Amino acid sequence: MQAFVRTDDKPIRVRAEVREPDVVAVLDSGLLDIVNVTDGLKDSGTIIVNTKKTSQEIKARFGKWKVAVVDASTIARETIGVPIVNTTMIGAILRATDIVTMASLEEPLKHRFGGRWGGNLQACKKAYEATLIF
Repeated sequence: MQAFVRTDDKPIRVRAEVREPDVVAVLDSGLLDIVNVTDGLKDSGTIIVNTKKTSQEIKARFGKWKVAVVDASTIARETIGVPIVNTTMIGAILRATDIVTMASLEEPLKHRFGGRWGGNLQACKKAYEATLIF
């Protein structure tokens, strides 16, 4: 599965798929051996991988780009009780890119998760701190 997100400080009117991304986030490391996750990734791009593999292993494979690794699955299990890594990976994305601030996520997480927002924010923060960047 692929999903695309565009960010800008101005309104975005383009609704087409992203063919040359600046950032690729891989939520399931099993995809690394199935699809070319860096297809179209700009030379100056960043790849962020949820994995239990060593950072050296991932960097050796994707050394052309800025690489960030985190074990988001374990963090999600420890903080929210399930290995659903979506919110956890946001922390890794923030660490690797500085697209938005951690503080700016609090209200959207409260709105989206209601009473469970605290665990999701904790997962996001733990992933931010645990992400290694090369």
